[in-house]
Amino acid sequence: MRFVQVYCGAENTAEKKIRPNWDSHEDLARDHGYWGAVLDTGASALLKDLKFHGMLDDTLVMCTTEFGRQPAAQGSKGRDHNAAGFTVWMAAGGVKPGIGYGATDELGFKAVEGALHSYELHATALHLLGLDHERLTWYHNGLEQRLTGFEGGGVVRELLA
Repeated sequence: MRFVQVYCGAENTAEKKIRPNWDSHEDLARDHGYWGAVLDTGASALLKDLKFHGMLDDTLVMCTTEFGRQPAAQGSKGRDHNAAGFTVWMAAGGVKPGIGYGATDELGFKAVEGALHSYELHATALHLLGLDHERLTWYHNGLEQRLTGFEGGGVVRELLA
């Protein structure tokens, strides 16, 4: 299997009054408290199972989102989207273990150190999967296109084991 996506946040939680996904605009502590425990349980079980079966070194595991959360409240308890500063974690599959990369400002509003574009994250993941992101091109409306763009950036070598 080349790729498996595990989606966290699809169960029906209406009876628990928990938002049925991570998009917590109403009550961040309640919703992320619930989903955080679900993710922690599942992610740790996945990593332990991969290690037990001798597959951890050959499997890239990534936990990503489309946005972080603003450092200030939205309403009384929620938080709005924040594309300027958020966390992605990667494990195994050629990722350097036990490191942190980058930092946000003191409020957690935007990345100020080691800020990456999604193109660089994608290029690094593709590299770890044995694919050259510069060769994945196609033409659209007469222009060459690439999944990781042509704007610069590439594989983040500091993340590689």
